[in-house]
Amino acid sequence: MADTQKIIHRIGIIMNGVTGRMGTNQHLLRSIVPIIQQGGVKLSDTEYILPEPLLVGRNTARLKALAERSGIEAYTTDLDAALKDARYSIYFDAQTTGMRAESVRKAVAAGKHIYCEKPIASGTAVAMELYRLCEEAGVKHGVVQDKLWLPGLLRLKRLIQQDFFGRILSVKGEFGYWVFEGHSIPAQRPSWNYRKEDEGGIILDMLCHWRYVLDNLFGEVKAVSCLGATHIPERINEKGEPYACTADDAAYATFELEGGVIAHFNSSWTTRVRRDDLLTLQVDGTHGSAVAGLRDCYVQHYGHTPKPVWNPDVEQPIKFFEGWAKVPDQEAYDNAFKVQWELFLRHVVKNEPFPWNLKEGAKGVQLAEKGLESWAKRCWVNIDPL
Repeated sequence: MADTQKIIHRIGIIMNGVTGRMGTNQHLLRSIVPIIQQGGVKLSDTEYILPEPLLVGRNTARLKALAERSGIEAYTTDLDAALKDARYSIYFDAQTTGMRAESVRKAVAAGKHIYCEKPIASGTAVAMELYRLCEEAGVKHGVVQDKLWLPGLLRLKRLIQQDFFGRILSVKGEFGYWVFEGHSIPAQRPSWNYRKEDEGGIILDMLCHWRYVLDNLFGEVKAVSCLGATHIPERINEKGEPYACTADDAAYATFELEGGVIAHFNSSWTTRVRRDDLLTLQVDGTHGSAVAGLRDCYVQHYGHTPKPVWNPDVEQPIKFFEGWAKVPDQEAYDNAFKVQWELFLRHVVKNEPFPWNLKEGAKGVQLAEKGLESWAKRCWVNIDPL
């Protein structure tokens, strides 16, 4: 019997901003390179999608070093020339937020499918403009919403599907860690994150995440009350120079969801971690509760719920951590960014469903914008449908 002929869909991807932290680590080294190494996205035993990336950035030396590190040979500093190259049908953007819109407009005009990091823009109007441009041009488009494929959140999703919680009452999110100021210990995040004039700020960054997490798992966000803060007034930049912090480095936000669910998220780059993970979500329902981190998830059913009595005059007899059971591994988990990349490639090549489009990205920008408005006005702000 003759060998079955393999069908390989080779698809060129312009990867712009790939020398940045997220572009290098999550999108190139942990997503696209492993997809190539595994032989592509497997559609069947005889059909695969093989990405062929072109690395784009502003610094030739950094691009060359990244090309050698990743094994990807093609790189350029000329985005305009790359967009004219018919071998590349997808444009991916991982630049800083302020640079994204103009590059996406160029890519849409060149007929490229669009996949980009969030926030897709610094304002809702521009985000919706990019969505409409893609729709009018007839190109496929998507936004990175990676946390939906984290093992911890996938375990929460399964518990919801199994009706473990009963009626969900509330969601409490704790995110963040201490980002060093740089005076003695170097900072572990880029300085633009703390400058409003460079589209920095934790509200714009993280409320985009919380929008898709809440919308997809617990219910559509209907209103927000948000208080931001700039707790650290001065940090040291990449050149060793002090600079004034003009963007928020912490956000304390409460969300009203459809169905009456209340969610509260603390997001901070000025907090020290004494919890299970850098991100934890506690979901409380009438039948049970769960606490999920990035990977693990712990549950407590109604029947295993202790009955505390308030008495501060004696040592607490209940060991509260001991009343929770770890959710076992019931399925395999891959890198969250890689999983969504594979879904987007299937969407482009085989037209499979991909609901995480630029309009979903615009919803995240909208929530961040409304959060900033709430902070400025010191009041609740409604979230109208886009």
